[in-house]
Amino acid sequence: MKREEFTILESTAVPLPLANIDTDQIIPARFLSATVREGFGEKLFRDWRFDGEGKPIPGFVLNRPEFRGEILITGSNFGCGSSREHAVWAITGHGFRAVVSDSFADIFMNNALNNGLLTVTVTPEFLAQLTELVAARPGTMLRIDLPEQVISVPGAGLSSGFPVNPFRKECLIRGLDNIDYLLSMKDEILAFEKSRQS
Repeated sequence: MKREEFTILESTAVPLPLANIDTDQIIPARFLSATVREGFGEKLFRDWRFDGEGKPIPGFVLNRPEFRGEILITGSNFGCGSSREHAVWAITGHGFRAVVSDSFADIFMNNALNNGLLTVTVTPEFLAQLTELVAARPGTMLRIDLPEQVISVPGAGLSSGFPVNPFRKECLIRGLDNIDYLLSMKDEILAFEKSRQS
């Protein structure tokens, strides 16, 4: 499936500085019966965003109008718990294109990168600075440069490099999923197969 190419993302951010946010908190298990991606964004952090009567909880960050953007900043070990891919669908369905933390659960990170969601891993010190800045100054612009693997806050002189798997990086930059990537190499694959037969 062809996706939007990810090269440089400039956006405001949403701070959610909680550690060990698991996939059941990201998307509660009762919503997992659907097998298509549409509609999951409305259910992101459902039990934190809405009360028992379905009314928005005013204090929760996603219900606060001053916090908007395509970047989610969160705490350590984000995406722990079960391996549900729906958690990534909920995050991207809400409009996020990147999540910043100092650590991610391995399965969540793989699911995220497979689905076009960039996971930006930074040091705990940088994460604390970034979270504090964004929480204090809603509307602060962040810049994520994937080709250079740098996240920065241009207006504050704050920046950090981040690691990313080279294959996943190429897929994100080119807007390709795994199948599209293989199809893009069709000629090379056919040539290799032909060389083996001769």
